Amino acid sequence: MREILEAVAAGDLTPAEAESELAGYATTGAGRFDAAREARSGVPEAVLGTGKTAGELADLATTAVETTGRAIVTRIDAAGAGAVRRALAESAPDAAVRWDERARWLVATGPGFERPAIDADVGVVTAGTSDAVPAGEAAMIAREMGADVTRIDDVGVASLARTVDAADRLRDRDVLVVAAGREGALPTVAAGLVDTPVIGLPVSTGYGHGGAGEAALSGMLQSCTALSVVNVDAGFTAGVQAGLVARRVAAARAGE
Repeated sequence: MREILEAVAAGDLTPAEAESELAGYATTGAGRFDAAREARSGVPEAVLGTGKTAGELADLATTAVETTGRAIVTRIDAAGAGAVRRALAESAPDAAVRWDERARWLVATGPGFERPAIDADVGVVTAGTSDAVPAGEAAMIAREMGADVTRIDDVGVASLARTVDAADRLRDRDVLVVAAGREGALPTVAAGLVDTPVIGLPVSTGYGHGGAGEAALSGMLQSCTALSVVNVDAGFTAGVQAGLVARRVAAARAGE
């Protein structure tokens, strides 16, 4: 503890960095940022953009970069992304910022940050173009956890030939996140074609009875092939689960 206090006194550590080392989190005006989550659970902390003001997002993102070298924000709109960019331009002008407007995620990294790398491939699969938003979120977090990510898009069962044509690419992955809306059939079909773990990601596309992802979720839960399922549009959760599986696969591959 004394070394940390001396580093703060010497200006080598900021108070937020010191707090994150001592308590595991850093306190901001917008709440507490869990700077120790990745070391504790293997999952990097992410900031949910929904329900937060642009200023709160900027505050949390700058604290994330300051304490861990990286900020991950999900469900963030243009106003929030702009606020984060402006705040980082002042506090960390060398930070690199990537924002996916469609999938609504933002990742900012400091100049010395090195993303982990694991020897495993996560396949992120979509039934159709409408599934791209939660699938993009899943791909982002699996990649940030260190996995290679392969996108396999628009292979839904409305034309089963598309699914069958993609079967070899599906089999070559170490774990699959399969996103589908409507009746949610693609994960069931995919799980029947491969010997790799399948995580079903129901998407809130569709309309009428069972719309907004309800039918997709129910269909995946009732799947006659073995798969696991996350909540509707929970791309982050699906991607994290895939990343954790990929990490175990990589460790087994390395003989650890």
